[in-house]
Amino acid sequence: MQENIIARAQADKAMTQGRAPKTIREYIKTMEPEIAKALPSVITPERFTRITLSALSTTPKLAECSPKSFLGAMMTAAQLGVEPNTPLGQAYLIPYRNKGVLECQFQLGYKGLIDLAYRSGMVKLIQAHTVYENDEFTYELGLEPKLHHVPAKTDRGAPVYFYAVFHTKGGGYGFAVMSREDVEAHARRYSKAYSNGPWQTNFEEMALKTVLKKALKYAPLKTDFVRALAADETIKEGLSDDMFEVPVIEVDADTGEVLEA
Repeated sequence: MQENIIARAQADKAMTQGRAPKTIREYIKTMEPEIAKALPSVITPERFTRITLSALSTTPKLAECSPKSFLGAMMTAAQLGVEPNTPLGQAYLIPYRNKGVLECQFQLGYKGLIDLAYRSGMVKLIQAHTVYENDEFTYELGLEPKLHHVPAKTDRGAPVYFYAVFHTKGGGYGFAVMSREDVEAHARRYSKAYSNGPWQTNFEEMALKTVLKKALKYAPLKTDFVRALAADETIKEGLSDDMFEVPVIEVDADTGEVLEA
Protein backbone atom coordinates (compact mmCIF):
# COMPACT_ATOMS: atom_id res chain seq x y z
CA MET A 1 0.00 0.00 0.00
CA GLN A 2 1.33 3.44 -0.93
CA GLU A 3 2.12 5.87 1.86
CA ASN A 4 2.68 9.64 1.67
CA ILE A 5 6.25 9.54 2.86
CA ILE A 6 6.91 13.13 1.79
CA ALA A 7 4.14 14.34 4.10
CA ARG A 8 5.48 12.12 6.86
CA ALA A 9 8.97 13.55 6.46
CA GLN A 10 7.64 17.11 6.25
CA ALA A 11 5.72 16.67 9.49
CA ASP A 12 8.83 15.43 11.26
CA LYS A 13 10.82 18.40 9.90
CA ALA A 14 8.16 20.88 10.95
CA MET A 15 8.06 19.52 14.49
CA THR A 16 11.82 19.76 14.91
CA GLN A 17 12.62 22.95 13.00
CA GLY A 18 9.30 24.77 12.80
CA ARG A 19 8.91 24.78 9.01
CA ALA A 20 8.55 22.48 6.01
CA PRO A 21 11.38 22.10 3.45
CA LYS A 22 11.38 24.51 0.49
CA THR A 23 14.28 23.48 -1.76
CA ILE A 24 15.23 20.07 -3.16
CA ARG A 25 18.37 20.11 -1.00
CA GLU A 26 16.19 20.56 2.07
CA TYR A 27 13.89 17.78 0.88
CA ILE A 28 16.87 15.43 0.56
CA LYS A 29 17.99 16.18 4.11
CA THR A 30 14.39 15.76 5.32
CA MET A 31 14.11 12.41 3.55
CA GLU A 32 17.28 10.94 5.10
CA PRO A 33 15.34 8.55 7.41
CA GLU A 34 13.31 7.25 4.44
CA ILE A 35 16.47 6.90 2.35
CA ALA A 36 18.06 4.84 5.13
CA LYS A 37 15.03 2.50 5.17
CA ALA A 38 15.08 2.07 1.39
CA LEU A 39 18.81 1.41 0.86
CA PRO A 40 20.19 -2.15 0.67
CA SER A 41 23.40 -2.91 2.55
CA VAL A 42 25.62 -2.22 -0.49
CA ILE A 43 25.61 1.55 0.19
CA THR A 44 25.37 3.64 3.35
CA PRO A 45 22.70 6.37 3.80
CA GLU A 46 25.42 8.98 4.38
CA ARG A 47 27.17 8.15 1.10
CA PHE A 48 23.93 8.07 -0.87
CA THR A 49 22.81 11.45 0.51
CA ARG A 50 26.23 12.95 -0.26
CA ILE A 51 26.12 11.58 -3.84
CA THR A 52 22.63 12.93 -4.43
CA LEU A 53 23.56 16.39 -3.17
CA SER A 54 26.63 16.28 -5.42
CA ALA A 55 24.40 15.46 -8.41
CA LEU A 56 22.51 18.69 -7.77
CA SER A 57 25.79 20.61 -7.86
CA THR A 58 27.10 19.01 -11.06
CA THR A 59 23.73 19.19 -12.88
CA PRO A 60 22.14 22.47 -11.75
CA LYS A 61 18.92 21.88 -13.73
CA LEU A 62 18.07 19.02 -11.35
CA ALA A 63 17.46 21.63 -8.65
CA GLU A 64 14.78 23.14 -10.92
CA CYS A 65 12.89 19.84 -11.30
CA SER A 66 9.59 19.32 -9.51
CA PRO A 67 10.41 18.02 -6.01
CA LYS A 68 8.08 15.02 -6.39
CA SER A 69 9.71 13.79 -9.62
CA PHE A 70 13.23 14.34 -8.25
CA LEU A 71 12.45 12.53 -5.01
CA GLY A 72 10.75 9.74 -6.97
CA ALA A 73 13.90 9.22 -9.09
CA MET A 74 16.11 9.50 -6.01
CA MET A 75 14.11 6.93 -4.03
CA THR A 76 14.06 4.54 -7.02
CA ALA A 77 17.87 4.72 -7.09
CA ALA A 78 17.94 4.21 -3.31
CA GLN A 79 15.77 1.10 -3.39
CA LEU A 80 17.91 -0.38 -6.16
CA GLY A 81 21.09 0.51 -4.28
CA VAL A 82 22.73 2.25 -7.25
CA GLU A 83 24.72 5.48 -7.16
CA PRO A 84 23.28 8.21 -9.41
CA ASN A 85 25.40 10.60 -11.49
CA THR A 86 28.83 9.35 -10.41
CA PRO A 87 31.84 8.15 -12.47
CA LEU A 88 30.77 4.57 -11.63
CA GLY A 89 28.04 4.91 -14.27
CA GLN A 90 25.51 2.91 -12.27
CA ALA A 91 22.56 5.28 -12.73
CA TYR A 92 21.55 8.77 -13.78
CA LEU A 93 19.04 11.42 -12.70
CA ILE A 94 18.10 13.36 -15.84
CA PRO A 95 16.02 16.57 -16.11
CA TYR A 96 13.20 16.70 -18.71
CA ARG A 97 11.11 19.72 -19.63
CA ASN A 98 7.33 19.26 -19.65
CA LYS A 99 5.45 22.35 -20.85
CA GLY A 100 7.74 24.68 -18.95
CA VAL A 101 8.17 22.43 -15.90
CA LEU A 102 11.24 20.24 -15.40
CA GLU A 103 10.69 16.61 -14.40
CA CYS A 104 13.39 14.20 -13.26
CA GLN A 105 13.85 10.79 -14.91
CA PHE A 106 15.64 7.78 -13.37
CA GLN A 107 17.90 5.86 -15.73
CA LEU A 108 20.09 2.81 -15.13
CA GLY A 109 23.63 2.72 -16.46
CA TYR A 110 25.13 -0.49 -17.84
CA LYS A 111 27.37 -0.96 -14.80
CA GLY A 112 24.34 -0.67 -12.54
CA LEU A 113 22.57 -3.26 -14.65
CA ILE A 114 25.52 -5.66 -14.32
CA ASP A 115 25.65 -5.09 -10.56
CA LEU A 116 21.93 -5.83 -10.20
CA ALA A 117 22.30 -9.01 -12.29
CA TYR A 118 25.06 -10.29 -10.00
CA ARG A 119 23.03 -9.37 -6.93
CA SER A 120 20.17 -11.53 -8.23
CA GLY A 121 22.30 -14.52 -7.20
CA MET A 122 21.62 -16.44 -10.40
CA VAL A 123 24.38 -15.12 -12.67
CA LYS A 124 27.93 -16.50 -12.56
CA LEU A 125 29.34 -14.23 -15.26
CA ILE A 126 28.02 -11.29 -17.23
CA GLN A 127 29.99 -9.07 -19.61
CA ALA A 128 29.39 -6.48 -22.30
CA HIS A 129 31.96 -5.40 -24.89
CA THR A 130 32.44 -3.03 -27.80
CA VAL A 131 33.73 -4.39 -31.10
CA TYR A 132 35.86 -1.96 -33.11
CA GLU A 133 36.27 -2.05 -36.88
CA ASN A 134 39.80 -3.51 -36.81
CA ASP A 135 38.98 -6.26 -34.30
CA GLU A 136 38.55 -9.90 -35.39
CA PHE A 137 34.86 -10.62 -34.80
CA THR A 138 32.39 -13.27 -35.99
CA TYR A 139 29.16 -14.70 -34.60
CA GLU A 140 26.52 -17.24 -35.59
CA LEU A 141 22.98 -17.86 -34.39
CA GLY A 142 20.81 -20.94 -34.84
CA LEU A 143 20.97 -24.32 -33.10
CA GLU A 144 24.69 -23.98 -32.31
CA PRO A 145 25.33 -20.27 -31.63
CA LYS A 146 28.93 -19.08 -31.70
CA LEU A 147 30.69 -15.86 -30.73
CA HIS A 148 34.35 -15.05 -31.46
CA HIS A 149 36.08 -11.76 -30.63
CA VAL A 150 39.80 -10.97 -30.70
CA PRO A 151 40.51 -7.26 -30.09
CA ALA A 152 43.08 -5.60 -32.36
CA LYS A 153 46.33 -4.90 -30.52
CA THR A 154 46.58 -1.31 -31.80
CA ASP A 155 44.50 1.15 -33.81
CA ARG A 156 41.18 -0.60 -33.19
CA GLY A 157 39.17 1.96 -35.15
CA ALA A 158 35.59 3.07 -34.60
CA PRO A 159 32.87 1.09 -32.76
CA VAL A 160 30.87 -1.16 -35.10
CA TYR A 161 29.20 -3.80 -32.85
CA PHE A 162 28.20 -4.24 -29.22
CA TYR A 163 27.57 -7.59 -27.53
CA ALA A 164 26.70 -9.02 -24.13
CA VAL A 165 27.16 -12.54 -22.76
CA PHE A 166 25.96 -14.22 -19.57
CA HIS A 167 26.52 -17.55 -17.81
CA THR A 168 24.11 -18.65 -15.09
CA LYS A 169 25.10 -20.62 -12.00
CA GLY A 170 22.97 -23.47 -13.32
CA GLY A 171 25.17 -23.85 -16.41
CA GLY A 172 23.07 -21.91 -18.92
CA TYR A 173 24.42 -19.15 -21.13
CA GLY A 174 23.38 -16.73 -23.82
CA PHE A 175 24.49 -13.69 -25.79
CA ALA A 176 23.13 -10.85 -27.90
CA VAL A 177 24.81 -8.77 -30.62
CA MET A 178 23.77 -5.39 -32.02
CA SER A 179 25.43 -3.25 -34.67
CA ARG A 180 25.94 0.45 -34.02
CA GLU A 181 23.14 1.14 -36.49
CA ASP A 182 20.85 -1.27 -34.63
CA VAL A 183 21.57 0.50 -31.34
CA GLU A 184 20.99 3.97 -32.79
CA ALA A 185 17.69 2.91 -34.38
CA HIS A 186 16.55 1.29 -31.12
CA ALA A 187 17.50 4.36 -29.08
CA ARG A 188 15.72 6.77 -31.42
CA ARG A 189 12.59 4.65 -31.29
CA TYR A 190 12.39 3.67 -27.64
CA SER A 191 14.59 5.89 -25.50
CA LYS A 192 13.16 9.07 -24.00
CA ALA A 193 16.74 10.21 -23.37
CA TYR A 194 18.25 9.77 -26.86
CA SER A 195 18.63 13.51 -27.48
CA ASN A 196 19.57 14.28 -23.88
CA GLY A 197 21.79 13.00 -21.10
CA PRO A 198 24.09 9.95 -21.33
CA TRP A 199 23.13 8.96 -24.89
CA GLN A 200 24.95 12.10 -26.01
CA THR A 201 27.76 12.08 -23.44
CA ASN A 202 28.35 8.31 -22.98
CA PHE A 203 27.09 6.63 -26.13
CA GLU A 204 29.12 3.43 -25.75
CA GLU A 205 27.94 2.91 -22.17
CA MET A 206 24.32 3.31 -23.24
CA ALA A 207 24.87 0.97 -26.20
CA LEU A 208 26.30 -1.67 -23.87
CA LYS A 209 23.30 -1.31 -21.56
CA THR A 210 20.95 -1.74 -24.52
CA VAL A 211 22.57 -4.99 -25.66
CA LEU A 212 22.77 -6.22 -22.04
CA LYS A 213 19.03 -5.76 -21.62
CA LYS A 214 18.48 -7.66 -24.86
CA ALA A 215 20.67 -10.57 -23.72
CA LEU A 216 19.13 -10.74 -20.25
CA LYS A 217 15.66 -11.22 -21.71
CA TYR A 218 16.72 -14.85 -22.16
CA ALA A 219 18.25 -15.29 -18.69
CA PRO A 220 16.27 -17.08 -15.93
CA LEU A 221 16.38 -14.18 -13.47
CA LYS A 222 14.26 -13.48 -10.42
CA THR A 223 11.19 -11.25 -10.33
CA ASP A 224 13.05 -8.57 -8.34
CA PHE A 225 15.55 -8.16 -11.18
CA VAL A 226 12.76 -7.92 -13.76
CA ARG A 227 11.12 -5.22 -11.64
CA ALA A 228 14.43 -3.35 -11.48
CA LEU A 229 14.64 -3.40 -15.28
CA ALA A 230 11.12 -1.96 -15.44
CA ALA A 231 12.28 1.04 -13.38
CA ASP A 232 14.77 2.05 -16.07
CA GLU A 233 13.99 5.33 -17.90
CA THR A 234 10.95 6.20 -15.78
CA ILE A 235 9.53 9.34 -14.23
CA LYS A 236 7.53 8.96 -11.02
CA GLU A 237 5.86 11.72 -9.02
CA GLY A 238 4.61 9.53 -6.18
CA LEU A 239 6.56 8.07 -3.30
CA SER A 240 6.05 4.75 -1.58
CA ASP A 241 7.84 2.39 0.74
CA ASP A 242 7.93 0.21 -2.40
CA MET A 243 8.79 2.45 -5.37
CA PHE A 244 7.93 -0.35 -7.80
CA GLU A 245 4.26 0.22 -6.91
CA VAL A 246 4.31 3.89 -7.97
CA PRO A 247 2.76 4.51 -11.42
CA VAL A 248 5.11 5.62 -14.20
CA ILE A 249 4.56 8.93 -16.00
CA GLU A 250 4.84 8.38 -19.74
CA VAL A 251 7.18 10.63 -21.75
CA ASP A 252 7.11 11.25 -25.49
CA ALA A 253 10.21 9.57 -26.96
CA ASP A 254 10.60 12.26 -29.65
CA THR A 255 9.99 15.47 -27.70
CA GLY A 256 10.89 14.39 -24.16
CA GLU A 257 7.59 15.85 -22.92
CA VAL A 258 5.50 14.10 -20.33
CA LEU A 259 2.30 12.74 -21.87
CA GLU A 260 -1.10 13.42 -20.40
CA ALA A 261 -2.56 10.50 -18.44
